[in-house]
Amino acid sequence: MEPSQSRQPASRAAHWGWNAAVALSFIFLIYLPAQEVFMERPVEGGYLALLKLLPTGIAYTLGVTFLGSTAAIAVGLLVGLAKLSRNRAVLTAASLYTEILRGIPLLVLLFYIYYALGEFFSIPKLVAAVAGFGFCYGAYMADVFRAGMEAVPKEQGEAARSLGMNERQARFQIILPQAMRTIVPAVGNQTLGMLKDTSLVSVLAISDILRVANEYATRHFNYFETYTYIALTYLLLTLLLSKGVAFLEHRSRIH
Repeated sequence: MEPSQSRQPASRAAHWGWNAAVALSFIFLIYLPAQEVFMERPVEGGYLALLKLLPTGIAYTLGVTFLGSTAAIAVGLLVGLAKLSRNRAVLTAASLYTEILRGIPLLVLLFYIYYALGEFFSIPKLVAAVAGFGFCYGAYMADVFRAGMEAVPKEQGEAARSLGMNERQARFQIILPQAMRTIVPAVGNQTLGMLKDTSLVSVLAISDILRVANEYATRHFNYFETYTYIALTYLLLTLLLSKGVAFLEHRSRIH
C-alpha cells in the first residue's frame, strides 16, 4: 500500500472530526442565546446579553493574536538567522536570548513588561501584550526557522553561490523559500497556541474574550453558563484558525 493511500483514512477521519466539532460548537453558540429570544420574559444575565458583549472581546483577542504572531515571526526569523551565524558573539547572543525567554512564563513576562518596566516607561496595554507574545513566542519560532533552513540541502546554497549570489542572497532567495514547507506548519501551530494564550492578556485589563466573561460572570453570578459559552467561543475560533493554517500548509507544499 502506498503511503498516500494509507494516510487517506486518517485524513478523512480528521476532516469529519473537524466538521463535527465546528458544527456542535456553532449550534450551541447559536442555540443557547436563541432560546432566550423565544421566551416570554427576558433572562437576567443570560446568554443573549453575553453574546452582545462578545464582539469587542473577539476583536481584541484576534487583534492580539495577529499582531503577536507577526511580531513573533519577525523576532523568530531574526534570531533564527543569528543562530546560523558564523560569528560567535552573534550566535551566543541568540542562544542566550532563546534560553532566557523560554525559561520565563508568558504571564510573568506580561507582568514584567507592563508593570515592572511601566515604572520607567509609559507602555500601553496593547503594546505590552503584543511585545510579550512577540518576545516569548519568538524564542520558540527561532528554532523553527533555524531547523527549517538547516533542513534544506547544502547543495542548494552552494549552487546559488556558484551563480554569483552572496550568502545573504542565497539564504533569502533560495534557502528560505524552500524552508517554508517545513516552517509554515510549525509557525501555524505556534499561532494556534497563541490564540488560546491570549486569554492571559485579561490580567492587563484588556477587554478580550476572557476579560468580558469575567466581568459578566462577576456581575450576574452565573459562572457555569458564562464560562461554558466562552469555552465554546474559543473552541470555534481555534477550529476555524486551524483550517486556515491547514490551507497555508497545503499551499506551501504545492509551491
